[in-house]
Amino acid sequence: MKRTIKKIAVGAMLVAAGAAFAQKGETVKIAWLDPLSGLMAALGTNQMKSWQYLAEEFSKNNAAGVKFEIVPIDNKLSPQETTSALRSAMDQGVRYVVQGNGSGPALAIMDALEKHNARNPGKEVVYLNYAAVDPDLTNSKCSYWHFRLDADTSMKMEALTAFIKDKPEVKKVYLINQNYSHGQQVSRYAKEMLKRKRPDIEIVGDDLAPLAQVRDFAPYVAKIKQSGADSVITGNWGSDLALLIKAANDAGLSNVNFYTYYAIATGAPTALGAAAAGKVYMVGYSHMNLDGPIKPIVQGFKARFKDDMYTGSVYHGFAMLTEAFQRAKSTDPVKVAKVMEGMKFNSFNGEVEMRKADHQMQQGLFITRWEKAGGKYPLDSENTGYTFVPVKYYEPYVASTPTSCQMKRPS
Repeated sequence: MKRTIKKIAVGAMLVAAGAAFAQKGETVKIAWLDPLSGLMAALGTNQMKSWQYLAEEFSKNNAAGVKFEIVPIDNKLSPQETTSALRSAMDQGVRYVVQGNGSGPALAIMDALEKHNARNPGKEVVYLNYAAVDPDLTNSKCSYWHFRLDADTSMKMEALTAFIKDKPEVKKVYLINQNYSHGQQVSRYAKEMLKRKRPDIEIVGDDLAPLAQVRDFAPYVAKIKQSGADSVITGNWGSDLALLIKAANDAGLSNVNFYTYYAIATGAPTALGAAAAGKVYMVGYSHMNLDGPIKPIVQGFKARFKDDMYTGSVYHGFAMLTEAFQRAKSTDPVKVAKVMEGMKFNSFNGEVEMRKADHQMQQGLFITRWEKAGGKYPLDSENTGYTFVPVKYYEPYVASTPTSCQMKRPS
């Protein structure tokens, strides 16, 4: 009897060991749900290629021994289309989903997965959010199945206003943002944080423009000029930033500094050109000339696609998944999600942490300024001869903001 039990135990251990490393050589499919049509198509295409290129690079060598495959689906920047795209991905057996453009589509994924995962045990899906930065997604609307890789709107504004606080020349600020949750939050946090850190600064304008619909920002720029602002704070991205900058340059708005979130993204660097040198700042977790493991990725991407790889959170996604696969000894989303909660791991910008309380990545942030490329910062953006040069770095604890998330974990 004892011998039989021993044999069963040894057999069970062997089965467990086999299961533990069953993912070696396995292909993990990741659905990418973002725009490939409309005004944001160029930005979406760049980010799709970034996910595909890094999937290829990480498949060559990673601690978990898995291969990655990206399944791209155009969500047309619409929450309704996103829900349909998610359903299509799940029908193809996809268990990991990534999305980053627009907090409306992000919320649509979170709502759908809460229902799907509760009703379909054994078929759970995990969502990695690489750029949708509405703070509500990790506060009042937080979800166990959602993990955010980018710093949220409040974290970026914490760093940006810490920088502005020490710039006495900033006296009059104009806010221009997109009229949806992220843009509204940029406006709200800018006003709150500037009031706390620099109560002498006057907010001389606060505009919200329709998301991905404005083709000419000249009327908005005329209002900025008329206001007497010395600085503009904007969370605009994609065409909404590129066209705003173009209109500012066309109007000769040369005495105004821009403090931005996304001036590195497709179209904006070309719009900036030489005219914006020294006048445009950006807050973010990376920059084009950052040393370390992302440098050869950025260089390789540029060589292959003649384009810039500027979405570093894509690297976070693969680094986090491969580390979690290895620790969980599985690619099962339920086991992986449990491991990713509170996980500290090394990414391209040092040690980062996926905060357990709300699934918000904690990481340091750079303030960079648009300047001529060269010397220590040779890589330029969109072949302009200019690049964003780091002028200040804030440790993770500086940019970190509290959470009100009441996480409902699966029983």
